[in-house]
Amino acid sequence: MNSAVIEILAPRYQIAWYPWAVQYFFMIALAYASLWLALPGLLGARRWKATARYALLGAMTTAIVAPIALLADLHQPLRFWHFYAYFTPWSWMSIGSLMLPPFVFAIIALAWLVWREPMLAWRTRDDMTGLIARIATLGGWQTPRFAVVALALFAAVMSFAIAIYTGSEVAILKGRPLWNTQWLLPFFAATGFIGAAGLVLVLNRFTGTRDADTDRNMLMVVVAAAVVTALVALAWALEGIFVEDSSVAAAIQSVRHSAEWRSTAIWSLSIGASMTLISFLLVWRNGARIWGWFIGLVALHLAWMARWNVLMDVQTVQKQTAGYLEYVVGWGSSGWLGVIGTFGLWITLLLVIDMFVPWKQALDGPAEAPAEKTDISAKGVPSHG
Repeated sequence: MNSAVIEILAPRYQIAWYPWAVQYFFMIALAYASLWLALPGLLGARRWKATARYALLGAMTTAIVAPIALLADLHQPLRFWHFYAYFTPWSWMSIGSLMLPPFVFAIIALAWLVWREPMLAWRTRDDMTGLIARIATLGGWQTPRFAVVALALFAAVMSFAIAIYTGSEVAILKGRPLWNTQWLLPFFAATGFIGAAGLVLVLNRFTGTRDADTDRNMLMVVVAAAVVTALVALAWALEGIFVEDSSVAAAIQSVRHSAEWRSTAIWSLSIGASMTLISFLLVWRNGARIWGWFIGLVALHLAWMARWNVLMDVQTVQKQTAGYLEYVVGWGSSGWLGVIGTFGLWITLLLVIDMFVPWKQALDGPAEAPAEKTDISAKGVPSHG
């Protein structure tokens, strides 16, 4: 009896998405989740107004930087107009191209309405901040309250649309079982909340105000979002175990023999559990004011790494589970330089706004400290009083 040997050839596909995609998904998640954190304060919750100031700053800056990272990920940024000239309604990327501009402009307009109220007091200054205030406020009229509420609600609707589109454009890809799951949308949203709360904690520490209620609020958000993330991961794993013909089962099968994926899972579980436990203890033992910023950095790290694992590491798993592709992040614009450059642009934008916009005084924030008065005595020595 003759035996035949059948060879199955599996092509080795190169990665299609580079770290620019990670930066976009990270920034846009911070933008819509930070907006959600800002909504209670924007709509009138007094104990949440300090949190809203930081969250709105985070939402506005990340909403501006995110599309820049997206354009870079297109490889040929000047061809973005193809999304509008050749619209395809069955493509989530085309749908997202219609959602993203209104979302970004809504957050920018919302921040402008909220910040122009304290900026009106700067119009009388004779320095650069006064000139910017006179231009940016577009006159001395008072900001109508209903406009802030209406724009905040519109931005919230668009943020839900952005959350759905960013999850769906990845989950719709059936060629990769690790992506093709309905659990990806709540996973992105929950980890986005972790990152946004971490961002607010960091801003609260390093912008000089250090509001105690904000630290406690955000640590509890970190705990709640981490628990939701764990439940989503558990539901994903249970589906893979009990539903044999699901994409999740195929996904688990594709990485079950990978030491790298096991190490990633152990690291994520360890860091996530430690962050959750420490956050709870800080709130319970009133240590949020001292260590809240550190938890914020860890939360940002987890939110970013979650997107790196989903978007980059998944691409190293060959289709048909035919081994793994070695991918080394380069130092060029499509590698670490792009990652560092995106964060650098974001930090620059934060610094510029902090210099020229009185965002800390928005939403009934603390009044600006009066300028120090100096008297000159007969001996020419300044006397402060």
